[in-house]
Amino acid sequence: MPQQDLFFIDSLASLYRDVQTQEVFADSKYFVDCIPNGDPVAIINRYEKEKGQTGFNLKSFVTEHFIFPPKIDTHYTSANKPILQHLNDLWDTLARKSSGLEEGTLITLPYTYLVPGGRFREVYYWDSYFTMLGLQVSKRTGLMQNIVANFAYLIDAFGHIPNANRSYYLSRSQPPFFTLMVELLAEEKGENILLQYLPQIEKEYAFWMDGEEMLNAAGDAYRRVVKLHDGSILNRYWDDKDEPRPEAYAEDRHMAKEAGGTAGIVYRHIRAAAESGWDFSSRWFKDGQKMTTIQTTDLIPVDLNCLLLHVEETLLKIYTLQKIPALIEAFRQKKLDRKKAIQQYCWNESKGFYFDYNFKDSATTDRFTLAALYPLFFSVADSEQAQEVAHVTEEKFLQPGGLLTTIYKTGQQWDAPNGWAPLQWIAYKGLKQYGHTRLAGEIKSRWMASNEKVYAETGKMMEKYNVADTGINAGGGEYPNQDGFGWSNGVYLAFTLEN
Repeated sequence: MPQQDLFFIDSLASLYRDVQTQEVFADSKYFVDCIPNGDPVAIINRYEKEKGQTGFNLKSFVTEHFIFPPKIDTHYTSANKPILQHLNDLWDTLARKSSGLEEGTLITLPYTYLVPGGRFREVYYWDSYFTMLGLQVSKRTGLMQNIVANFAYLIDAFGHIPNANRSYYLSRSQPPFFTLMVELLAEEKGENILLQYLPQIEKEYAFWMDGEEMLNAAGDAYRRVVKLHDGSILNRYWDDKDEPRPEAYAEDRHMAKEAGGTAGIVYRHIRAAAESGWDFSSRWFKDGQKMTTIQTTDLIPVDLNCLLLHVEETLLKIYTLQKIPALIEAFRQKKLDRKKAIQQYCWNESKGFYFDYNFKDSATTDRFTLAALYPLFFSVADSEQAQEVAHVTEEKFLQPGGLLTTIYKTGQQWDAPNGWAPLQWIAYKGLKQYGHTRLAGEIKSRWMASNEKVYAETGKMMEKYNVADTGINAGGGEYPNQDGFGWSNGVYLAFTLEN
């Protein structure tokens, strides 16, 4: 871990607190991405000595003692290139090489990696799977290998893949797509890739299942595991810290104050939602509207448990290749148990749709979100369930520019009217797998047309899109819509090969 992280984050030194609470920078993430240009202890001592002096200016002090992050790259525009040429060329623009030196909060990586774009100057976990889909189309196998190898390095170093390669992200992960990345790489380099990365797959699985043996009674929960009333073990999102996120320090303090109650509980729910990648969405809110009612750690997310089912299936596949009877039997049972539990706790028969499950209330949340398409993507649903999900998806989610993320307008970026590339892909592949090719094709064509329209107007690919009104830019959330953009590029390219 970079030494400077102790200076920046864990000690909550007075300089860090003051810069963030006084909102010296418009974006809280900006300061924690700065690099001290001298000994951190000396900087702190000087700050304590000078801050009370007449005429002291905090912004000037920071400017003197820190190296600011590079300006946001403006080279993402097309320069009038056709969209496919632009996307293929953009991989090199988004590529970053580690210097090999510890630089502030940035965790150095052994291999070249890809940033999403915009304000995001580091590699993000679940984004990278969808980025890899595009790299595969572009025949950039070397960069695909780098992504997997870098994440394997992080698992070996920290026991999990953090949200991104920043030390302030180490207390949480993101949706566990590592096994899907390994499988994608194996399509290019052969089945031996599965065996090569088995140790890291096992370590990541252990991270998500940590504490399973400690759960005794129904309702018991520890970190990311929860025991339900029939003895089933399912997972939730979590974060090991219960304080404001360094990259959103001021925002989180404001939210905790507005929410009332115990601030640490609010911070934990916020951080857990950040681990989900859906930061933020009404799916995490008790009242379905206000973030002040956030309850993330009380929920069993349907998408997370489908992803962990895939991890178990992948481990079963590898142990079968290795011919290890005890592990084959153990993971065959784990797979069956989780699939049964997802069906029991997340399927709502009367609504014909999958939902997150609130284990504190012993009921589904009944919040309509595209997370319900994960059971189709991972072959959890039966054909009748898939038919009902397809009907609800077309009726409630399909818009001129693709699929809504949820059907609720809250001002959060993972709600209506926004659509996001990874969820278009999950929905498309899931529906197609069950034979709903017409609807799948409609989603693909509308999403690609939306991408192409914005690209023609701006020369850019965006982080998210307004799918309800393709004439209006997407918005909402804690920061402006970003361009670049890794997973949008990857999914668009992947769609070009789909019939």
